[in-house]
Amino acid sequence: MLIDTYGRVATDLRVSLTDRCNLRCTYCMPEEGLQWLAKPDLLTDDEIVRLIGIAVTHLGIEEVRFTGGEPLLRPGLPGIVERVAALAPRPQMSLTTNGIGLKRTAAALKAAGLDRVNVSLDTLRPDVFKTLTRRDRHKDVIEGLEAAHAAGLTPVKINSVLMPGLNADEAPDLLAWAVEHDYELRFIEQMPLDAQHGWKRDGMVTAGDILTSLRTRFRLTEEGAGERGSAPAERWIVDGGPHRVGVIASVTRPFCAACDRTRLTADGQVRTCLFATEETDLRGALRSDAPDEEIAGLWRTAMWGKKAGAGLDDPSFVQPDRPMSAIGG
Repeated sequence: MLIDTYGRVATDLRVSLTDRCNLRCTYCMPEEGLQWLAKPDLLTDDEIVRLIGIAVTHLGIEEVRFTGGEPLLRPGLPGIVERVAALAPRPQMSLTTNGIGLKRTAAALKAAGLDRVNVSLDTLRPDVFKTLTRRDRHKDVIEGLEAAHAAGLTPVKINSVLMPGLNADEAPDLLAWAVEHDYELRFIEQMPLDAQHGWKRDGMVTAGDILTSLRTRFRLTEEGAGERGSAPAERWIVDGGPHRVGVIASVTRPFCAACDRTRLTADGQVRTCLFATEETDLRGALRSDAPDEEIAGLWRTAMWGKKAGAGLDDPSFVQPDRPMSAIGG
């Protein structure tokens, strides 16, 4: 079991498969990209599967989310998914992606055992997409979403970040489009995980702003805390159902008290939180031939030291020195 001093138990593992990405989103990294991890620093496929196996069989992990960077850039991804699907007990598996490579990989990932996907899409307007991501790939994302739905990687969830002056007015249009195509939309408040450290609390579109905008067109009924559990998204039933929309208010209404996550970076470090400033090295133990129980012990110790919360709305908050692309969303 992975328990911390506040009594929270981690059952959800986020695994970053690579720090590389084929977009350059303005809220994540600079236009010229970042200094990528050297290949020897990255975990191998065998190391990733072994660590996930330790997490599942020794530490009580029930859900695994593959992230990046962009996880579809990881060679051999279907093979990793297939090997994790063979673990006993079998964890639920999902993938967070920008969707660009889904058209060609969705069917193979489903066949390997992937259960569902989360796709990042911030706008329905190709020109705004190009401004936000610095790449002209909007059509590829739309086709990737369609392929994921057709392959049965459902529910297909869409993650959207709204930014003033770019797409802040699109909330109702995004929701109408998601309902039409049977996707589950979730808005995420912009978080301070950009490499340029340009985030400002007073310049973000808040959860309150988003809900006010949605209510100009839709009737929203709050789902309730009992349905939410430890999920980060507060959810509302849209126009009486069955469709739902979620809002992840990481900054204005943080959910740290119910957090059930632990994170593994692409270079084998345990992070107890997206905003943690400390890491615990598991790669070194792996490559020193440490037994599974010793590695599990390192992981337990790391999680025992997890802080109460991120404190994003606190003036003393210190932004982590790794951008989101290197940590995993």
